Amino acid sequence: MHAKQRAWLWNTVFVAVLIGLCFAVYSSGKRIDYTWRWDRVTPYIINTAPVSINAEYTGSVEISSDETQLILTPDSGQDPIVITDFNVLSVSDGDLVFEGDTLAEQHGWRIGPILEGLIVTIEISFYSLVIALVLGLVIGLMRISDNPAARKLAIVYIEVIRGTPLLVQIFIMYFFIGTVLGLDRFTSGVVALSVFTAAYVAEIIRSGIQSIPPGQMEAARSLGMSYPKAMIYVILPQAFKRTLPPLAGQFINLIKDSSLVSVISITDLTKAGREVVSGSFAPFEVWFTVALLYLALTGALSLAIQRLEKRLSASD
Repeated sequence: MHAKQRAWLWNTVFVAVLIGLCFAVYSSGKRIDYTWRWDRVTPYIINTAPVSINAEYTGSVEISSDETQLILTPDSGQDPIVITDFNVLSVSDGDLVFEGDTLAEQHGWRIGPILEGLIVTIEISFYSLVIALVLGLVIGLMRISDNPAARKLAIVYIEVIRGTPLLVQIFIMYFFIGTVLGLDRFTSGVVALSVFTAAYVAEIIRSGIQSIPPGQMEAARSLGMSYPKAMIYVILPQAFKRTLPPLAGQFINLIKDSSLVSVISITDLTKAGREVVSGSFAPFEVWFTVALLYLALTGALSLAIQRLEKRLSASD
Protein backbone atom coordinates (compact mmCIF):
# COMPACT_ATOMS: atom_id res chain seq x y z
CA MET A 1 0.00 0.00 0.00
CA HIS A 2 1.37 3.37 -1.03
CA ALA A 3 2.00 6.15 1.47
CA LYS A 4 -0.83 8.27 0.04
CA GLN A 5 -3.25 5.36 0.33
CA ARG A 6 -2.24 4.73 3.93
CA ALA A 7 -2.65 8.42 4.76
CA TRP A 8 -6.10 8.43 3.13
CA LEU A 9 -7.09 5.31 5.08
CA TRP A 10 -6.05 6.68 8.45
CA ASN A 11 -7.63 10.07 7.75
CA THR A 12 -10.84 8.22 7.01
CA VAL A 13 -10.52 6.39 10.34
CA PHE A 14 -9.98 9.74 12.07
CA VAL A 15 -13.13 11.25 10.54
CA ALA A 16 -15.12 8.10 11.36
CA VAL A 17 -14.07 8.28 15.01
CA LEU A 18 -15.11 11.95 15.21
CA ILE A 19 -18.47 11.14 13.62
CA GLY A 20 -18.92 8.26 16.08
CA LEU A 21 -18.20 10.55 19.05
CA CYS A 22 -20.68 13.16 17.80
CA PHE A 23 -23.31 10.45 17.29
CA ALA A 24 -22.66 9.13 20.81
CA VAL A 25 -23.22 12.60 22.29
CA TYR A 26 -26.37 13.02 20.21
CA SER A 27 -27.69 9.60 21.26
CA SER A 28 -26.98 10.38 24.90
CA GLY A 29 -29.00 13.59 24.61
CA LYS A 30 -31.89 11.65 23.09
CA ARG A 31 -31.70 8.96 25.77
CA ILE A 32 -32.09 11.42 28.64
CA ASP A 33 -35.04 13.05 26.84
CA TYR A 34 -33.51 16.52 26.91
CA THR A 35 -34.67 19.36 24.67
CA TRP A 36 -31.72 21.36 23.47
CA ARG A 37 -32.33 25.13 23.59
CA TRP A 38 -29.20 26.90 22.45
CA ASP A 39 -31.17 30.11 21.96
CA ARG A 40 -31.37 30.42 25.75
CA VAL A 41 -27.58 30.68 26.00
CA THR A 42 -27.00 33.23 23.24
CA PRO A 43 -28.19 36.30 25.24
CA TYR A 44 -25.70 35.41 27.99
CA ILE A 45 -22.86 35.56 25.46
CA ILE A 46 -23.88 38.52 23.28
CA ASN A 47 -27.01 40.34 24.40
CA THR A 48 -28.84 42.33 21.73
CA ALA A 49 -32.09 42.90 23.63
CA PRO A 50 -33.01 46.56 24.20
CA VAL A 51 -32.47 47.97 27.69
CA SER A 52 -35.26 50.00 29.23
CA ILE A 53 -34.44 53.28 31.01
CA ASN A 54 -36.97 53.74 33.80
CA ALA A 55 -37.91 56.79 35.82
CA GLU A 56 -36.30 56.95 39.23
CA TYR A 57 -38.83 59.46 40.54
CA THR A 58 -42.32 60.70 39.80
CA GLY A 59 -42.19 63.92 37.79
CA SER A 60 -42.51 65.64 34.44
CA VAL A 61 -40.53 65.03 31.26
CA GLU A 62 -38.87 67.64 29.07
CA ILE A 63 -37.30 66.65 25.73
CA SER A 64 -34.81 68.81 23.84
CA SER A 65 -35.71 70.05 20.36
CA ASP A 66 -33.22 67.70 18.69
CA GLU A 67 -34.43 64.80 20.87
CA THR A 68 -30.95 64.05 22.16
CA GLN A 69 -31.66 64.91 25.80
CA LEU A 70 -34.39 63.81 28.14
CA ILE A 71 -34.81 65.77 31.37
CA LEU A 72 -36.83 64.33 34.25
CA THR A 73 -37.86 66.95 36.83
CA PRO A 74 -38.96 65.19 40.05
CA ASP A 75 -42.08 66.47 41.84
CA SER A 76 -40.22 66.08 45.13
CA GLY A 77 -38.07 69.10 44.33
CA GLN A 78 -34.83 67.20 43.75
CA ASP A 79 -32.37 68.15 41.03
CA PRO A 80 -33.46 67.27 37.47
CA ILE A 81 -32.05 64.11 35.92
CA VAL A 82 -30.56 64.44 32.44
CA ILE A 83 -30.51 61.33 30.23
CA THR A 84 -28.60 61.36 26.95
CA ASP A 85 -27.66 57.72 26.30
CA PHE A 86 -30.74 56.36 24.55
CA ASN A 87 -31.91 55.35 21.06
CA VAL A 88 -35.73 55.31 21.22
CA LEU A 89 -38.00 57.57 23.27
CA SER A 90 -41.02 56.08 25.01
CA VAL A 91 -42.49 59.37 26.29
CA SER A 92 -43.34 62.78 24.86
CA ASP A 93 -42.44 66.28 25.91
CA GLY A 94 -44.47 67.41 28.93
CA ASP A 95 -45.63 63.92 29.95
CA LEU A 96 -46.19 63.13 33.61
CA VAL A 97 -44.43 59.89 34.56
CA PHE A 98 -44.38 57.81 37.70
CA GLU A 99 -41.52 55.99 39.36
CA GLY A 100 -40.68 52.86 37.36
CA ASP A 101 -42.24 54.04 34.08
CA THR A 102 -40.20 53.47 30.92
CA LEU A 103 -38.70 56.67 29.56
CA ALA A 104 -36.54 55.40 26.70
CA GLU A 105 -34.66 52.37 25.37
CA GLN A 106 -31.04 51.65 24.55
CA HIS A 107 -30.41 49.49 21.49
CA GLY A 108 -27.20 47.69 20.52
CA TRP A 109 -25.20 44.67 21.57
CA ARG A 110 -23.51 44.09 24.90
CA ILE A 111 -21.30 41.31 26.17
CA GLY A 112 -23.13 38.86 28.39
CA PRO A 113 -22.01 37.39 31.72
CA ILE A 114 -20.33 34.40 30.07
CA LEU A 115 -18.02 36.63 28.02
CA GLU A 116 -17.42 38.82 31.09
CA GLY A 117 -16.37 35.68 32.97
CA LEU A 118 -14.13 34.72 30.05
CA ILE A 119 -12.38 38.10 30.24
CA VAL A 120 -11.79 37.63 33.98
CA THR A 121 -10.38 34.15 33.34
CA ILE A 122 -7.99 35.54 30.70
CA GLU A 123 -6.82 38.28 33.08
CA ILE A 124 -6.25 35.87 35.97
CA SER A 125 -4.46 33.36 33.74
CA PHE A 126 -2.23 36.01 32.13
CA TYR A 127 -1.10 37.58 35.40
CA SER A 128 -0.60 34.19 37.03
CA LEU A 129 1.38 32.90 34.05
CA VAL A 130 3.82 35.83 34.08
CA ILE A 131 4.33 35.74 37.85
CA ALA A 132 4.67 31.94 37.90
CA LEU A 133 7.29 32.02 35.14
CA VAL A 134 9.41 34.61 36.95
CA LEU A 135 8.98 33.01 40.38
CA GLY A 136 9.56 29.52 38.96
CA LEU A 137 12.80 30.67 37.32
CA VAL A 138 14.07 32.07 40.63
CA ILE A 139 13.08 28.94 42.57
CA GLY A 140 14.57 26.70 39.88
CA LEU A 141 17.90 28.51 40.07
CA MET A 142 17.80 28.27 43.87
CA ARG A 143 17.12 24.54 43.49
CA ILE A 144 20.49 23.98 41.75
CA SER A 145 22.39 26.59 43.75
CA ASP A 146 25.56 25.70 45.63
CA ASN A 147 24.20 27.67 48.58
CA PRO A 148 22.71 25.07 51.01
CA ALA A 149 20.20 27.54 52.50
CA ALA A 150 18.84 28.59 49.08
CA ARG A 151 18.73 25.01 47.83
CA LYS A 152 16.92 23.69 50.91
CA LEU A 153 14.43 26.57 50.93
CA ALA A 154 13.62 25.81 47.29
CA ILE A 155 13.16 22.12 48.06
CA VAL A 156 10.84 22.88 50.99
CA TYR A 157 8.82 25.30 48.87
CA ILE A 158 8.42 22.82 46.01
CA GLU A 159 7.51 19.89 48.23
CA VAL A 160 4.99 21.84 50.32
CA ILE A 161 3.25 23.42 47.34
CA ARG A 162 3.16 20.23 45.25
CA GLY A 163 2.08 18.19 48.25
CA THR A 164 -1.06 20.21 49.06
CA PRO A 165 -4.18 20.69 46.92
CA LEU A 166 -4.59 23.94 45.03
CA LEU A 167 -8.10 24.39 46.43
CA VAL A 168 -6.74 24.37 49.98
CA GLN A 169 -4.02 26.84 49.01
CA ILE A 170 -6.62 29.21 47.55
CA PHE A 171 -8.59 29.12 50.80
CA ILE A 172 -5.46 29.73 52.89
CA MET A 173 -4.33 32.54 50.60
CA TYR A 174 -7.67 34.34 50.67
CA PHE A 175 -8.98 33.75 54.19
CA PHE A 176 -5.65 33.86 56.09
CA ILE A 177 -2.84 35.52 54.15
CA GLY A 178 -5.20 37.76 52.20
CA THR A 179 -6.87 38.93 55.42
CA VAL A 180 -3.51 39.70 57.04
CA LEU A 181 -2.14 41.58 54.00
CA GLY A 182 -5.46 43.12 52.95
CA LEU A 183 -5.59 41.43 49.55
CA ASP A 184 -8.79 41.44 47.51
CA ARG A 185 -10.30 38.34 45.92
CA PHE A 186 -8.73 38.84 42.52
CA THR A 187 -5.22 39.40 43.89
CA SER A 188 -5.53 36.42 46.25
CA GLY A 189 -6.59 34.18 43.38
CA VAL A 190 -3.72 35.34 41.17
CA VAL A 191 -1.16 34.87 43.95
CA ALA A 192 -2.46 31.39 44.82
CA LEU A 193 -2.34 30.24 41.19
CA SER A 194 1.10 31.79 40.69
CA VAL A 195 2.60 30.20 43.79
CA PHE A 196 1.13 26.81 42.89
CA THR A 197 2.24 26.84 39.25
CA ALA A 198 5.69 28.23 40.08
CA ALA A 199 6.55 25.05 42.02
CA TYR A 200 6.06 22.95 38.89
CA VAL A 201 7.75 25.52 36.64
CA ALA A 202 10.77 25.48 38.97
CA GLU A 203 11.19 21.72 38.58
CA ILE A 204 10.78 21.96 34.80
CA ILE A 205 13.42 24.68 34.59
CA ARG A 206 15.71 22.79 36.96
CA SER A 207 15.55 19.66 34.82
CA GLY A 208 16.12 21.70 31.66
CA ILE A 209 19.23 23.36 33.08
CA GLN A 210 20.64 20.07 34.33
CA SER A 211 20.07 18.50 30.90
CA ILE A 212 22.61 20.89 29.36
CA PRO A 213 26.08 19.28 29.23
CA PRO A 214 28.41 20.67 31.95
CA GLY A 215 30.93 21.48 29.22
CA GLN A 216 28.71 24.37 28.09
CA MET A 217 29.16 26.16 31.41
CA GLU A 218 32.87 25.33 31.51
CA ALA A 219 33.36 26.70 28.00
CA ALA A 220 31.51 29.90 28.85
CA ARG A 221 33.55 30.40 32.01
CA SER A 222 36.78 29.75 30.12
CA LEU A 223 35.87 32.64 27.82
CA GLY A 224 35.81 34.97 30.81
CA MET A 225 32.09 34.99 31.49
CA SER A 226 30.89 35.19 35.07
CA TYR A 227 28.51 32.53 36.34
CA PRO A 228 25.40 34.77 36.03
CA LYS A 229 26.33 35.83 32.47
CA ALA A 230 27.03 32.25 31.44
CA MET A 231 23.69 31.18 32.88
CA ILE A 232 21.77 34.00 31.16
CA TYR A 233 23.44 33.95 27.74
CA VAL A 234 24.47 30.31 27.32
CA ILE A 235 22.60 27.88 29.58
CA LEU A 236 19.11 29.35 29.95
CA PRO A 237 18.43 29.87 26.20
CA GLN A 238 19.25 26.21 25.52
CA ALA A 239 17.27 25.05 28.56
CA PHE A 240 14.28 27.18 27.51
CA LYS A 241 14.08 25.42 24.14
CA ARG A 242 14.12 22.01 25.83
CA THR A 243 11.57 22.91 28.48
CA LEU A 244 9.09 24.66 26.19
CA PRO A 245 6.80 21.62 25.66
CA PRO A 246 6.42 20.79 29.39
CA LEU A 247 6.03 24.48 30.19
CA ALA A 248 3.23 24.66 27.64
CA GLY A 249 1.47 21.77 29.35
CA GLN A 250 1.84 23.46 32.73
CA PHE A 251 0.48 26.76 31.45
CA ILE A 252 -2.51 24.97 29.91
CA ASN A 253 -3.13 23.39 33.32
CA LEU A 254 -2.94 26.87 34.82
CA ILE A 255 -5.80 28.07 32.61
CA LYS A 256 -7.93 25.09 33.62
CA ASP A 257 -6.98 25.39 37.31
CA SER A 258 -8.10 29.03 37.27
CA SER A 259 -11.67 27.70 37.44
CA LEU A 260 -11.05 26.95 41.13
CA VAL A 261 -10.88 30.65 42.05
CA SER A 262 -14.66 30.72 41.73
CA VAL A 263 -14.80 29.26 45.26
CA ILE A 264 -13.75 32.69 46.64
CA SER A 265 -16.52 34.44 44.67
CA ILE A 266 -14.45 35.60 41.71
CA THR A 267 -16.82 35.71 38.75
CA ASP A 268 -14.63 33.87 36.28
CA LEU A 269 -15.89 31.73 33.43
CA THR A 270 -16.87 28.82 35.68
CA LYS A 271 -18.76 30.93 38.22
CA ALA A 272 -20.45 32.84 35.41
CA GLY A 273 -21.53 29.48 33.98
CA ARG A 274 -23.09 28.46 37.30
CA GLU A 275 -24.96 31.74 37.55
CA VAL A 276 -26.23 31.46 33.97
CA VAL A 277 -27.43 27.90 34.56
CA SER A 278 -29.63 29.06 37.43
CA GLY A 279 -31.16 31.78 35.25
CA SER A 280 -31.45 30.06 31.88
CA PHE A 281 -32.44 26.51 32.93
CA ALA A 282 -30.19 25.19 30.15
CA PRO A 283 -27.43 23.37 32.05
CA PHE A 284 -26.06 21.23 29.23
CA GLU A 285 -25.94 24.08 26.72
CA VAL A 286 -24.20 26.37 29.21
CA TRP A 287 -21.59 23.85 30.33
CA PHE A 288 -20.84 22.80 26.75
CA THR A 289 -20.37 26.48 25.90
CA VAL A 290 -18.07 26.99 28.91
CA ALA A 291 -16.07 23.90 27.94
CA LEU A 292 -15.67 25.15 24.36
CA LEU A 293 -14.45 28.55 25.59
CA TYR A 294 -11.86 26.89 27.85
CA LEU A 295 -10.85 24.71 24.89
CA ALA A 296 -10.47 27.83 22.73
CA LEU A 297 -8.18 29.42 25.34
CA THR A 298 -5.99 26.37 25.82
CA GLY A 299 -5.94 25.65 22.08
CA ALA A 300 -4.82 29.20 21.29
CA LEU A 301 -2.04 28.97 23.89
CA SER A 302 -0.94 25.57 22.61
CA LEU A 303 -0.85 26.83 19.01
CA ALA A 304 1.15 29.92 20.00
CA ILE A 305 3.74 27.83 21.85
CA GLN A 306 4.00 25.37 18.94
CA ARG A 307 4.77 28.26 16.59
CA LEU A 308 7.32 29.64 19.03
CA GLU A 309 8.92 26.20 19.29
CA LYS A 310 9.19 25.91 15.50
CA ARG A 311 10.68 29.38 15.24
CA LEU A 312 13.28 28.61 17.91
CA SER A 313 14.17 25.30 16.30
CA ALA A 314 14.55 27.02 12.91
CA SER A 315 16.99 29.53 14.42
CA ASP A 316 19.41 26.77 15.46
